[in-house]
Amino acid sequence: MDALIGYINTINSIVWGPAMLLLLAGTGLYLTFGLKLIPQRKLFYGFRMLWQGRKSTEKGDITPFNALMTALSATIGTGNIAGVATALFFGGPGALFWMWVIAIVGMATKFCEAVLAVRFREVDAHGNHVGGPMYYIQNGLGAKWKWLGAMFAVFGMLASFGIGSTIQSHSVSDAMQSTFGVQPLVTGFIIASLVALVLIGGIKWIGEVAGKLVPFMAIFYVGGGLIILITHADRLPEAFGLIFYHAFNPTAAAGGFAGATLWAAMRFGIARGVFSNEAGLGSAPIAHAAAQTHNPIRQGTVAMLGTFIDTIIICSITGLVIMVTGVWQSGQNGASLSALAFNTGLPGGWGQYLVSIGLALFAFTTIIGWSFYGEKCTQFLFGERSNIPFRVLWVIVIPLGTLPGIDLGSLWLVADTLNALMAIPNLIALLLLSPVVFGLARAYFAATDKD
Repeated sequence: MDALIGYINTINSIVWGPAMLLLLAGTGLYLTFGLKLIPQRKLFYGFRMLWQGRKSTEKGDITPFNALMTALSATIGTGNIAGVATALFFGGPGALFWMWVIAIVGMATKFCEAVLAVRFREVDAHGNHVGGPMYYIQNGLGAKWKWLGAMFAVFGMLASFGIGSTIQSHSVSDAMQSTFGVQPLVTGFIIASLVALVLIGGIKWIGEVAGKLVPFMAIFYVGGGLIILITHADRLPEAFGLIFYHAFNPTAAAGGFAGATLWAAMRFGIARGVFSNEAGLGSAPIAHAAAQTHNPIRQGTVAMLGTFIDTIIICSITGLVIMVTGVWQSGQNGASLSALAFNTGLPGGWGQYLVSIGLALFAFTTIIGWSFYGEKCTQFLFGERSNIPFRVLWVIVIPLGTLPGIDLGSLWLVADTLNALMAIPNLIALLLLSPVVFGLARAYFAATDKD
């Protein structure tokens, strides 16, 4: 096993090396300027489309609002709590700056992904709308590129069992045991049972559950974080000063913090940012392809909000709470660091309960969201007959992530590696199909700006 982990670690260092970070950031910058900053300039327009998208009678399976909530259900997860803390632990305060940078350019990436997903989606044998990178590669680039779509589907299918299942159940069970004394396997079976009930109804039930649960859990977690930031407002200038300074300068060792290089700040900031908001991975457009809309651009403006909400709002709350409470130098890492920060910032020890409950809600919605992504990747490879077997396997695997002896570090390593392998074919497709998006965006906003 050690040899296998060592091999995966070698692959991870390659796929998350300078070339990948350059590809992610470079693609985001190219799309941002190719779109003439539409995603950033049309942020409020996107929120208006989201509000209007609560109801729709256009073709599709779920409302545009629930499509975003489904995408957010998969992105708002352990990355917002444990991932941000890990970035700070290994990359120092400067990692937050690079997380923001990749999120800002990632809005354009997410916009383009959703536009292409709706533009090149299909209707399967069951009458459901299906799409995502594998379909816009096949239908947008042509049959000769189908191998690239299949490559994405394989990596997406495998990644779903890591990032979307075992990591989530392991993180929840660990939090429930440390906070409430619940045995991990009990937590695993409870999660599996609840997920099974949701999966019975397919994307429509997933969308309905996400549409109700995601706004609640985001408000619950962000509200607790804002209370801490307001009560520690005098420390915010210092926190921002450290973030911007260490974004371009190495972080010296201090307290329980081992120090970090400039490269570590960039690497962990960008990698954890992408892990959290998934811009460029190609996962979110699978959900947006099911939206009840006939206009790809309109759904693109809704989709780009996912990156903004996930990283600029929720991840920032976690990072700033860790900074203003001063625990970033404590030597803690992952979810325990976030729990320590909230516990320090909130009176009466309520912080650990907020983080544990928030982590449980975030992870549960991530599991149901990623179940849909994994299912559609599997369907692309093996057809509609694979849907039910996939759902059964998905539910069975959830408790396995709670078994004793599971190495969370190794799970994160595998998930990180598969995420990068997913991103490569998707980013290639985005670059090749970018003229399609640019043309659709120009035509759409030329018409709407006249109205």
